This record gives sequence, C-alpha cells and structure tokens, in this order.
Amino acid sequence: MDYVMAFIVGGLICLVGQILMDTTKLFPAHILVLFVTLGAVLSGLGLYQPLVDIGKAGATIPITGFGHNLVTGVIQDVDQYGLLGVFTGALRSAAGGITAAIVFGFLMALLFNPKSK
Repeated sequence: MDYVMAFIVGGLICLVGQILMDTTKLFPAHILVLFVTLGAVLSGLGLYQPLVDIGKAGATIPITGFGHNLVTGVIQDVDQYGLLGVFTGALRSAAGGITAAIVFGFLMALLFNPKSK
C-alpha cells in the first residue's frame, strides 16, 4: 500500500506542476522556485509532515520535499543550537542532495555534449 500512496501523492504533486506549466505563462524555473517555497512554507506551518506520513517517498522525492527538508533541518538545529541553527540547519539537512546534484551535473557535462535547438 505504501507504493500506491507514494504514487498517488507524487503524481498529484506532479499534476499540479504540469497544470501550472500548461495553463500559465510561468517559466519552469519559476514553478520550481514556487514548489520549493510551497514545500518550505507548508513544512513550517506543520502541514507537509502529514503528507509525508501518508505519501512517504511520493512527498519527499519531488522538489517540494526539498523545501520541506530545508525547513525541517532549520527547526531541528534551532531547537539544538538556538539562533545559530537558522544558518546551519538548512545546509546540514540538504548537503547530501546539493552535493549529489553538483557531482552528477558535472559528470553529465563531461559525458555528453549539449545540442543547440
């Protein structure tokens, strides 16, 4: 049942993104920033964690999960370190994802040549 719920939750998040791309004149980068911000705001309000509990990977893998991850790290570090946690929490919680994106982006740039449109 976890797979089904992950598929449904992740699919609904992607559906919202696709509807935004098809019906608005927003650039994909704007939608990306909107989703990260939406995940962060919902997490800060305590509304995203119930979605993670239901959808598991379906809610954490899309880009909204990145915003949730940032805010969760900040909240944990603020509880532990005080005001300094505002600066260290986001970096600590998202370091693995950011590092993977940089490394894999670098490897793809080495392996493939860009094509002009």
